[in-house]
Parts: sequence; structure tokens; C-alpha cells
Amino acid sequence: MKIHESPQVFRELRLIGMTWFKAASTVAKLAVRRNLAQVGSYYLTRTRVLPSQSRYFRSTVFSSKAQAAPVPRPVPLSRLTDSFLDGTSSVYLEELQRAWEADPDSVDESWDNFFRNFVGQATTSPGISGQTIQESMQLLLLVRAYQVNGHMKAKLDPLRLEEREVPDDLNPALYGFSEADLDREFFIGVWRMAGFLSENRPVQTLRAILTRLEQAYCGSIGYEYMHIADREKCNWLRDKIETPTPRQYNQQHREVILDRLIWSTQFENFLATKWTAAKRFGLEGGETLIPGMKEMFDRATDLGVESIVIGMSHRGRLNVLGNVVRKSLRQIFSEFSGGTKPVDEVGLYTGTGDVKYHLGTSYDRPTKGGKQIHLSLVANPSHLEAVDPVVVGKTRAKQYYFNDVERKKNLGVLIHGDGSFAGQGVVYETLHLSALPNYTTGGTIHIVVNNQVPFTTDPNAGRSSQYCTDVAKALNAPIFHVNGDDVEAVVHVCELAAEWRQTFHSDVVVDIVCYRRFGHNEIDEPSLTQPKMYQIIRNHPSALQIYEKKLLESGQVTQEDIDRMHHKVNSILNEEFMNSKDYIPKRRDWLSAYWSGFKSPEQLSRVRNTGYVRLVYRLPLLLHGSLYLLITSLYMVFSIVWSYYTEETMVFHRVKPEILKNVGKAITTLPDNFKPHRAVKKIFEQRAQMIETGEGIDWAAGEALAFATLLVEGNHVRLSGQDVERGTFSHRHSVVHDQETGEKYCPLDHVLLNQNEEMFTVSNSSLSEFGVLGFELGYSMENPNSLVIWEAQFGDFANGAQVIFDQFLSSGESKWLRQTGLVVLLPHGYDGQGPEHSSARLERFLQMSDDNPYVIPEMDPTLVKQIQECNWQIVNVTTPANYFHVLRRQIHREFRKPLIVMSPKNLLRHKDCKSNLSEFDDVQGHPGFDKQGTRFKRLIKDQNDHSDLEEGIRRLVLCSGKGTLKIFYKLDIDAWLLDLPLGGSHVYYELDEERKKINGKDIAICRVEQLFPFPYDLIQRELKRYPNAEIVWCQEEPMNMGAYYYIAPRLCTAMKALGRGTMGDIKYVGRAPSAATATGFYQVHVKEQTELVQKAMQTEPIKYPY
Repeated sequence: MKIHESPQVFRELRLIGMTWFKAASTVAKLAVRRNLAQVGSYYLTRTRVLPSQSRYFRSTVFSSKAQAAPVPRPVPLSRLTDSFLDGTSSVYLEELQRAWEADPDSVDESWDNFFRNFVGQATTSPGISGQTIQESMQLLLLVRAYQVNGHMKAKLDPLRLEEREVPDDLNPALYGFSEADLDREFFIGVWRMAGFLSENRPVQTLRAILTRLEQAYCGSIGYEYMHIADREKCNWLRDKIETPTPRQYNQQHREVILDRLIWSTQFENFLATKWTAAKRFGLEGGETLIPGMKEMFDRATDLGVESIVIGMSHRGRLNVLGNVVRKSLRQIFSEFSGGTKPVDEVGLYTGTGDVKYHLGTSYDRPTKGGKQIHLSLVANPSHLEAVDPVVVGKTRAKQYYFNDVERKKNLGVLIHGDGSFAGQGVVYETLHLSALPNYTTGGTIHIVVNNQVPFTTDPNAGRSSQYCTDVAKALNAPIFHVNGDDVEAVVHVCELAAEWRQTFHSDVVVDIVCYRRFGHNEIDEPSLTQPKMYQIIRNHPSALQIYEKKLLESGQVTQEDIDRMHHKVNSILNEEFMNSKDYIPKRRDWLSAYWSGFKSPEQLSRVRNTGYVRLVYRLPLLLHGSLYLLITSLYMVFSIVWSYYTEETMVFHRVKPEILKNVGKAITTLPDNFKPHRAVKKIFEQRAQMIETGEGIDWAAGEALAFATLLVEGNHVRLSGQDVERGTFSHRHSVVHDQETGEKYCPLDHVLLNQNEEMFTVSNSSLSEFGVLGFELGYSMENPNSLVIWEAQFGDFANGAQVIFDQFLSSGESKWLRQTGLVVLLPHGYDGQGPEHSSARLERFLQMSDDNPYVIPEMDPTLVKQIQECNWQIVNVTTPANYFHVLRRQIHREFRKPLIVMSPKNLLRHKDCKSNLSEFDDVQGHPGFDKQGTRFKRLIKDQNDHSDLEEGIRRLVLCSGKGTLKIFYKLDIDAWLLDLPLGGSHVYYELDEERKKINGKDIAICRVEQLFPFPYDLIQRELKRYPNAEIVWCQEEPMNMGAYYYIAPRLCTAMKALGRGTMGDIKYVGRAPSAATATGFYQVHVKEQTELVQKAMQTEPIKYPY
């Protein structure tokens, strides 16, 4: 068998030739190292081998002859007796060459190209006839070594604190080249690769090749991209990096860069002069970030970007706000001086506010190219990197509403710190979303402001990797390390990052290696922990001084030009400072234009029936298919207001049973040729029967009806989380799988004719809580006409996203004046599955609620002042109809509040947890209709048809929460049973069952469906109804958990107002205090549950406290 006919050998040789000989290079380097060790030192100069800490970036190599090509010691090729081309490998190659000479078509095209180029050298340059195949391949390995490891030799550290060990791979002697070879011409051919290897200059001297490689890879920029397994992307970068002409900026461009750098530097100097003792987390030492960002945005705009969402932590934030996003300087200065809260403006909500370096803003600014771009900087807490998924989610939402299918018009930019980028897990969670179909934004640009010291921690104690950016390699993102003192290099890589993102629609990282001139903040003393570094920093010139010196030496600007620029900037800063003294904040820009007309917490809003269908039309929605409502919504009357994101026309139409059945048919119908799983088919048949008869609507059907009616109204609905397509408890089945073809079908995608495929989005997420909840929060902030839902797999796991709950969701409106209507579904219920599958920690959400437990708020039934002034809503609903209404209530308002739902487990299929279709509509006389119409019921009164006064009732049991009796849902599938443990029955249903068992007609049970805001008016209504009743709060959670400690003082306040007693008159029924949420022993669980139900129904009075 010929060598080229052997598949195994052929694969080996092709890998050597076409992937830069990866397989052979390792063997070659090991062999050459062994042989070179025998001939002594092979460096003319040898860099110092550093201790292990040198692998952590805070240093780089520095040589006084940095621009010169390395000069190797001569090593005769005859000494290389064990190279990879000798022995077996060389025999392979020789046989392959002989086969090619006999018949060029007998070898692979890549080898044909290689041999043609090599043999063609004789006619190209007779002076290199001595070049061997071995030398050619070694030269290619040397070029590849620079592409892979050139960044290790780049001059990245502006402080030059330590030298890094230069890899042996970058020494030509390793490949057998000597000093005598430097001026030899070598044939490098015309390869199917980019960079200078693709030029029409197949012959170059070794010195010229090395000089080019040094300039490209070992200057102020270190490129990492060879980990990307995509030839097209690598070739694109080689073309950009290995250009023969070094980056050159004309005089006009350099003056723009200088002006921007002056603004960045003088802004920090001005703040330092006026407020010497204020913490501002300035950008000193990293001022080149500002011209870099502005050039990036200019280039991105030229390439089609129209809107950029920015997220960053506190360092440099004020500079970015003032110089990039263009927040009013007088407003910034006013905030430094303490500012004043706006006064005498009706309906103006100012909230609690936040420190100035956490605030966000938005602005439309012109670019250098004459275009306009919208910039928005998202407000964030001090929790580093927590804002990352929020920015990405907001960007994705913008792409939906802009109909930006190609994801070219809206861009997310994240600015990180070096310590947090490597140390915070949410960074990876966010990166991991970048290529997921329902989470991708077409690439995020990441900028790392690399201080080299996170707070006081040295890099070798802060990360295990060489660079802080190594985490991004997992996503095949290119990484551009750049010396922060070289402003033109910073500008260049920022422009390159914008071009990459717009070309390949994937993430890219810019690592600006700089320093902090004043430590963690301006009142910190950094020399306590980094004395050596700050001794150097004190004498180190600023980036502005370095650039001014460079331009003066080039003769492109004069000192007069520089002085004029400084004077202009200082004049503007001083003028804005003087104006800031009289600055009066105007009405806050509430949100984007989508939010026009929505009310602040101090503006009164009216109640809307959720049994109505509201038609809302805006121009962008028409682009998404809402125009087809003309055809499909035969029962609806509407009008269209042609305005751009501002005015809206609302037409209310009664949801007749026929309309509900109409959409109900759409969500229960599968295509005729679709073959679902037998169990799923049965579920859809049952749902169709529910809609047809109007009886027995279960939880999943009620939810689907809520989604469908909102879609018909033109609202966007998005549901996200782990396992949401099927549902953790196999109840939802919003996406059905064909059992033969594997195809998917989503009924809610077909409610409207030609419905936009993203108008309803349901998507299983990555196994992340922090990242995905943050993403959905950002998504919900973009447009109020969207129902955005995140569902936890179990509520117990939601605390993996506690930062989002604490810093954003519960307090974001108060701190930053930003509303969101995000819905969070947290499965919660005690069913004997142990302490990690029982509790969503209801008590934590109630503890973060912001009402006063000792003051009854204004409870005017025609207004919603109480709920407008709260920070969020917490509910625990017990019927499908109430769940339907609470979801629709999120949209049928003139304001937005987050909604936390303690969602059920076994109620999903509980025999008594059903609703009639009449409870969903708005027809008088139907069971769901009351004095306020059909809407969410904050409290469900006793179902025994009691009158307004029942003096014979001896006990009123108030409850809210899930019970713990284990049940199984059984489906007959072929010859086996599918047992699905679904959690415990709702405590109300257990109490009601026990009451029936003992014939307890003198006991009333009321369900508190909305825990926060507390329904004082309805609680007092029930207290008046049962004037002689003993008051009991019953819950399944331990006393120190659940709602007890929240309910008790508020219930007491309601009782005191009616003269019904004090705290001691509230009896508790539930589990005893516990460190763990639940027992892990099932028998103990059943015993506890039985006891609490029986105690709530006992004949004798209940002793306090339990």
C-alpha cells in the first residue's frame, strides 16, 4: 500500500501541512530542546526565568532593543538529528513527494499546493536553492508560534513592574535557525491563510519575517485568537493584525483622540480639585478607556449599530456618564454637592435615590461620522458584574422591538474589572448565554479595565489563570490585551472589536492593562499593600502626558494647540460647575419612549378589569404581525393611533365565553399529521374538553388562556427558565415533540395568523438562576407591553439569584426610578421531599416588602394607591382563574410592579383546584363576577355561602400556602404507570377536607391570595362578618419561616382598628421553629401535617402561640 493511500498516514500528513503541523510540532520542540541542550546556550540574550507568580498578569517583558529582531545563536542543521522530519516522519514526507512527482492528482490538494510552491522556488529566486523542506516547515512553525504566544512577549504593562518569561517557542534557534540565517531569503509561498503569508511576496529574509512578527504580535497589543477553531475567523484576524503597514492615524484623527483624552483626564482632575474628600472611583490610570469607547461607538455606528446598552461597575462610571453617554455635567456636579430633590411637581416620584456612581442615564448623541446613536447606561449596585445579564437581556429585548432580526442594530457593551471578570461566577453565566437561540444578542463587546490589583489583592491570590480574561476562551472569543498608556493602541483594538462583533456576531474581549493612581478609591492608601507598585505610579506620567509628548515630537501638533484644547475643556467644566449651583432637577426621564404615559408611584392610576381584552396598537407592533388581529379577532372593536411609541388607544371589550373558546381552541389543537407522545395527546384532548364544556379548567389551561388573550391584545409574552417548555412537573407542555420526527410544535405560536415567531417565546434556559433571572429582568425593563416570566425549577433554588432579588427587583424602582413588570414563578410546597425541595423562602420576600405593618394605608376601591406605592407584589393563588387574572393584571395597569408568585406543585392537577370558564370572562351572573367585575381576588372568602354577618362562627382560619399530603398523578402509558410526585395539596384544600370530615360548620376558612400588599380592607370585611370568631393563622411552614411573622403584626393592626383584640389574640397553627425548612423523613412530614390540620379544626380553643 502506498503511503498516500493509507487513510491514517494521510490524515497525519495533512494535519502537519494544513493545520500548521500541530501534531508534529510538539515532537519537534521536545526533540530540538534535547539536542540544543547538548550544544550549550543558544540565546544571544536569555530572559530571566521568573518565579511562579509571573504567570499572573501584572508584568511583561521589557527590552531596550524591543524593535530589533531576535538574533539567535547558530545551530547547524546537522546537529538536529532527531527532528520531526527525520526518521519515520521524513520517510512519510519523501514518499509523499515521490507520489506527487509521479502524479500530482494522487495527493491531497493541500499537499499539491505545498509541493508546487516549494518546487517553484527555483524559478522564483535562484538565491534560495539551498532551502530545504525541513526549513520551510520549521519556518511555518515559527510563524505559528508568534501567532499563538506572541502576546507573552508583548509590552502590555505600563508600569513594567516585572518581566515575564518569554516562551522558548518564540526563539528562532529552537527551529534550527542561526544568526547567519537572518539575511537569507526564504520562500514562504502563497498559502490558503491570511496575514503576510497570503501576500504576493513569497520570498522574504528571515530578518524581515521576524521584524514583522515582532511588530504585529509583540508591541503594545497582545492578541489571543488561535484558540478559535474557525479558519475564517482566524484568517480575518490575521488580515487585520499582520498588515504590512502599521496602524497610522492622520493629523485630524489624532487631534480627535487627543481632545477626547484631554476631556477624560481633565474631568477627573476637576472632580479631584473641587471635591477632594469625595469618593468617586475615578479613572486615573485608565483614562484611555474614554477615547477607546468613543472610537468603538463611532465605528459600530458606521457599521449599522443604532443603539448601545452599556453596563459597568463604579470605577470610571462618572467619566463614562459625562464624556461618553453625555449626562449633563451640571447635574453630575450638583449630585456631588448633595443636590436637591425635585419639588412642586405633581406626580413626581424621587424614590430613595442612590450614590452618584451607581446611577444610569440615556442619551442620543451624534458620532464622528455624522450619524446618531442612542446610548443607555444601566443603573447598577456595588455588586460587581451583577448588571451583566441585565444588560444582555435589555439588548435582546431592544432587538425584538426594533425587529432587528440580524442583530446588527442593537449592541451590548460590558465594562468589567480584572478581579471581578475572573472571580464572579455570573460572568461565565452571562457568557454562556451568548450563543443560546433565545438569549443571544449577536455578540457582546467586553472591555476589561485591568487595574492589575483588585482592591488590595495581588493577581496571584485572585485567580489561577495567567490572564483575568481566560474565562472567555471557553466561548472562542478573541481577546485583545492592550497597554493602557498607548491611547492609539487602545483606540485600534476598540475599533477592531466593533468590526469583529458586526462581522461575526459573537463576543469579543478588550483587556486594557492599566493601573489605579489613587487605589481602590480616592481616600484609600494603596501603598499599605502594594508599596512597590505605588512607588512607581507616583513617578509615572499619565497617558495624556505620554501622548502629548508623542504628538509634539512628531510635529503634528504644537504646544499652543494643546494649551488651547486644555483651556476649552477647563472653561466648559468651570461654566457647568457654576451652573450646577442653581441646578433644579426637572421631571425625571422615566424610561424609554415605550413607557410614555405610565404612572409613577405618586400618580393615581385606575383599576382595570382583567376580564376585558385591551387592544393596544403601536407602530412597531404592527411590524410584528398585530395587523392580523383585524382578521382573527372577529369580536373586537379597535382603533389605531399612528404615533411613534407615545399615544395609545384602549378599547375594552367583554371577554365573552365564545372568545375564550376561540383562543382556547387554538391552544389545544395540534396539527393533523403531528404525532405527540400518547400521554401528551391525552392531556391536550382533556384540555380541549375543558374548553368545550367550560368546566374543570386546570392550572396549565388557565395559564395558557392568560398568555393567549394577552397575545391577541398585541402584547409580547416571554417565559423562560429551566424546564419551562414541558414544566418541571410535566404539566405545561407548551412545546410538544413529534415522537417520530422529533419536530417541535408550540400551540401558542399559532394564536394569530402569521404570528411573529418571537411574539410568544417559551425557552428552556441554561442551568443558571443568577444569569437567567438577570437576563429576564433586563428584558422586562425595555417595554411595558410585555409579560416576561422567569420560573425556577423549584423555588428552593431561587436563592442562587439572591443578588437580583435584593439589589434589583425589590429596590430598583426606589433607587433608580426604573419600573419592571417581571413575573417570578417559584414552586413552593411541603410534600415530604426534604429541605431542598419544599420552600421558596417566602419569608425572605415578605421581609423585603416595604409597607408599614402598623399603619393601614388608604384603601379606596376605585384606585390602586396601595399597590402603586409598594415595591412589589407577593401572591399565593389557589385557583386557575385567579392565576389567569393575576397574570393579566400585570399588563392591565398604567404602572408596572414585579410579581412574586409562590406557584403550586400538586395544585397543577388537584381534583378540587379547577375553575369554570365563566370565572375567566366578565359576564354578570357568572361565578367569577363580583362588585368589582372579573379580576384578581386578593382574598377568597369562605365558600359556604355565608351572609354578611355570621355570629355563630367560632373560628376564622386564615391561610395561604401549600400543604404536604403526597399524591401521585397516574397515566396509563402502554403497559406501565408513570408516577409523578407533584408535591402536597394546598393547605386550604386539606383544611376544607378535614372540616367536612368533622362537620365543622362553625369554622370559616379564608384564603389570603395576595400577601403583599396586605389586603387590610378585605381582612376587616371578614373580621366584621365573624364578630365572635377565634382568629387563627395556619401555615405549613415552620413558625420562623413562611408568612407568620409578616402576617401577625398586620393582622393585629387590622384587628385593633375594629376593637377585636391584640397580638395575643392571634393564634398560630403550623410547624414549630426550625433551622431547616423541612424534615427529610417522610413519616415525620406526614405526622406534622396531620397534626397541624387537626389542630386547626380542633373543638377546644387553640392555645397561644402554638
